[in-house]
Amino acid sequence: MKTEKLLRRLDRIAGGRRAGIRVPADRVAASRTRRAFAWITWLLVVELVLGVGAVVIAVVLTADGEAVRFAVWMRTVVVLGMTATLLYFSWRAALGWVWAYQRLRLFSKIFPVITLVMAAIPHLYPLWMVTEQIVFSLVMIGVSDFLNTDEMRAAFRVCAPAREAARRGAAPEA
Repeated sequence: MKTEKLLRRLDRIAGGRRAGIRVPADRVAASRTRRAFAWITWLLVVELVLGVGAVVIAVVLTADGEAVRFAVWMRTVVVLGMTATLLYFSWRAALGWVWAYQRLRLFSKIFPVITLVMAAIPHLYPLWMVTEQIVFSLVMIGVSDFLNTDEMRAAFRVCAPAREAARRGAAPEA
């Protein structure tokens, strides 16, 4: 119970005004929605493995005496933190929290664009990191595809009374 209270506090920080809006359990329990979240979770785990792999490569290169630029270290740390955050959003969205679905959907559209633009800057990153960024973007586009299906958007559709109730701090169900 204390854990959920802490998580709800974190949800309030991450979710803002919509942190209290939750769709009915039967919407997220639908088989297509559950399957989509299973795929999303696996894709985000792949992203996490890519992030850890990038850190390992940077550490190994540094240990071998090769200079690893600050931009590479920043990218590895940011991507790892970002992926962990997306996993949290996915978990909360699978429980029916609208804010988490919306954040996950937004970031899964924005992050591929940002990483591809960064990868296109000449000499900013070594070839291995540019390759990692391209793979990261492709996997994130897959996450976005699952989140933007008709079934997922319908499952997380919120009516105006639910938004108003959440604004007043009333009923958490939509």
